[in-house]
Amino acid sequence: MPASPTLDPVCIRYYHAHLYYRDAAGLAEARRVAEAAAARFDIQVGRFHERPVGPHPCWSCQLAFAPEAFAELVPWLALNRGDLDVLVHLGTDDDRFDHTQGAMWLGHSHPLDLSLFADDT
Repeated sequence: MPASPTLDPVCIRYYHAHLYYRDAAGLAEARRVAEAAAARFDIQVGRFHERPVGPHPCWSCQLAFAPEAFAELVPWLALNRGDLDVLVHLGTDDDRFDHTQGAMWLGHSHPLDLSLFADDT
């Protein structure tokens, strides 16, 4: 079996954390978490969607951040996410890879709609 290529972490240009929620109460919780995170970390808070968007099966809000913030932000999210599930994924410009091989979950995982991404296999 041939060895897999080793990727250099320098290819990670950014991270996204998607806060998942399903209703008005979850939306309020997501706003609280996003506001608290924005007050503490250098992040960009995206729109609060009240329907599934892109590959995400739930309502969601995206937090975008630099790789340098990962070590502090992700543990903070793990401790302060409340009842929200959070998809954290890296950004390498390969959306399929980023949302599958580069994905981490805080809370429960959810199946993503990967049909939106080009299949390079």
